[in-house]
Amino acid sequence: MDEIDRLLSQLKAENEKQPAKPSPQPPVESFSTAKSSGAIDRILEQVKSDRDRQDREQEEIRQAQLKAEQLKQQQLQQEKREELKKTAQVWLEKLDPFSPEGLWFERFAEKYESKLAAAIDYLLENSG
Repeated sequence: MDEIDRLLSQLKAENEKQPAKPSPQPPVESFSTAKSSGAIDRILEQVKSDRDRQDREQEEIRQAQLKAEQLKQQQLQQEKREELKKTAQVWLEKLDPFSPEGLWFERFAEKYESKLAAAIDYLLENSG
C-alpha cells in the first residue's frame, strides 16, 4: 500500500506543477455555431436555387403568354385582311370601269401588282 500511496502523491505533485492543458476539442458553442452556420448556408443556397427556378419558370410563362398574344394578334390581322380582301373583291365587281371613280381607280391601280391590292389599299385609306 505504501507503494500505491507513493505513486499517487508523485502523480499529484506532477499534476500540480503542470498547468492544465486545453482540451483538443472545440468548445460546444463553437462547434454548434459552425454546424448551424453550415446548415444556414445550405438553407440559404436552397432558397436561392428555388427562387431562381421560380424566376425562370415565371419568365418562361411570360414569354409563352407574349408569344400566344402575338400569334392571336397575327391571326386577327390575317382575318381582318381576308375580310377586307372579300370586301375589296365585291367593291371591284361593282365598280363601273367607265365611271369617273372607275377611270380614276384604273390610274390609281397602275402602281400596284394587282387591282385587288390597289382596292385593298384604297379601302384601307378611306375606311378610317
